[in-house]
Amino acid sequence: MTDPDFLTATRTFYDAIAEDYADHFRTDLADRPLERALLAAWAELVTGTGPVADLGCGPGRVTARLAALGLDAYGLDLSASMLAVARRENPHLRFEQGSMLDLGVPDGHLAGILCWYSSIHTPADRLPGLFAGFHRALAPGAPLLVAFQAGDVPRRLERPFGHPVALDFRRRRPQDMAELLAGAGFDVRSRTVREPEEALGEKVPQAFLTAVKPV
Repeated sequence: MTDPDFLTATRTFYDAIAEDYADHFRTDLADRPLERALLAAWAELVTGTGPVADLGCGPGRVTARLAALGLDAYGLDLSASMLAVARRENPHLRFEQGSMLDLGVPDGHLAGILCWYSSIHTPADRLPGLFAGFHRALAPGAPLLVAFQAGDVPRRLERPFGHPVALDFRRRRPQDMAELLAGAGFDVRSRTVREPEEALGEKVPQAFLTAVKPV
């Protein structure tokens, strides 16, 4: 598969900032009780015995959370530097390098997919294919959880932590994302949107969609 420019840009960005990113967000979930509750509730929807994929796992903090909730979780990420952090800090878990746009798993293999703020660098015209790939990879009845920043205006982040890289962070409307998921064959089960927490540096609402592949 060819490597589109946005994948190269995303990989380069996170390779450059991996250590600083991991340090900055190390206790991120500790400050977000709603997110912890959503992850726990979603984990209860996972009833299959197959693996659960944390796609765009970064340094693996949410992968570890899923494992602590009793799931057979593994992480997938583009960035070798992010994966090095994830493997160092979670040596008991499995982490693989790859693109969530090209999941190398058999049809119906996964018992769940978490897409935690990892579709935010995917161009809008690639989202239908992304969600179709998720649908193919999930077992019937398996759940999907997608988290993203809500809004219309993208944010371009330049020189994070002083590193000479930049990347676009795409915000989405929850209704639009729900329609894309339905178009890919999912049943959308819940939509949660909360207001931004300025103390945590947030500027826009945060959205969380839970969907299930029909049996």
